Amino acid sequence: MNNSAQPRPKPILSRLPEGMSAQLFARAKTRHLNAGDSLFSAGDAGDGCYRLEEGLLKVVITSPRGEERILAILGPGQIAGELSIVDRQPRSASVIAVKDCELSFISQQNFEKCTKQDPDIYRYLVNVLALRLRETDDAVAADSFLTVEARLARAFLELSDYLGENDGTGRIVLRHKINQSDLAAMAGVAREYVNRVLSDWKRRDLVTHSSSFYCLNDITTLKRYSVF
Repeated sequence: MNNSAQPRPKPILSRLPEGMSAQLFARAKTRHLNAGDSLFSAGDAGDGCYRLEEGLLKVVITSPRGEERILAILGPGQIAGELSIVDRQPRSASVIAVKDCELSFISQQNFEKCTKQDPDIYRYLVNVLALRLRETDDAVAADSFLTVEARLARAFLELSDYLGENDGTGRIVLRHKINQSDLAAMAGVAREYVNRVLSDWKRRDLVTHSSSFYCLNDITTLKRYSVF
């Protein structure tokens, strides 16, 4: 379900025409991850990309001091590691399973075979750079101009895209254990700020927390917070 203010763009490989996508992943190898497992780490060789079939992934960068920033959440149908397919450079970020995952892997070698058979694939890949640039611009703008409340609201709305369940009363329940450190890493703020904002939202009944689950009681207000 999608409860964010705007639909989020999918990675370009997940928007390939069906026949072209089937061709690319015809020889794909399967891989399973348990929640918490690493798919790959920043600096690893970029030897191919993965399509997520089931589960949830987070894209993470880590500072030398061990501080974590979650750059993106990936759901079924989305691609992890496509930039290395384009530029053949090492992984720019780490990808970790949030839930148990099933993935399909296409190697760099098989990708090149497919593009020789169908050069039109490159026409779609040209858009990867533009898409990544737009995502980076959006992230920089959010970090520069949005308040802590707005950044935390955007984090909750993104999580609701993948984890949210409507309880029948208009409230959205995130039925997955999410701690304040995860929220801080998504919003790009210190954990103490997250705690402060959540305490205020709890008093106002915007967001409540019980049994390890968060409940978004007022989606309309969260959306108003999240816009520039």
